[in-house]
Amino acid sequence: MITERTGLIIWVNDIKPAKNLERFGSIHYISKKMSYVVLYIYSDKLEETLKGLQRLPYVKKVERSFRNEIKTEYSRNNQEEPDKSLNPQEISEA
Repeated sequence: MITERTGLIIWVNDIKPAKNLERFGSIHYISKKMSYVVLYIYSDKLEETLKGLQRLPYVKKVERSFRNEIKTEYSRNNQEEPDKSLNPQEISEA
């Protein structure tokens, strides 16, 4: 059985203590330049994890990732027809 997971983007003041966020879930990425951490947690523990994260002194803001809600399957029928006014052969001849 696959457990549903949710991504969190956690903006931090300092990267060093941000490595301790691994106790809440799986750290996917740490950006040193922009000072944020991408963390994946189990969806059923989302509320209690958010409360715990927001109490930490080095956490500025916590955002939820909507990646699992974005449509990733596309069908040919739903796409618009490509613009035929610009023919690639006409462009190369010019």
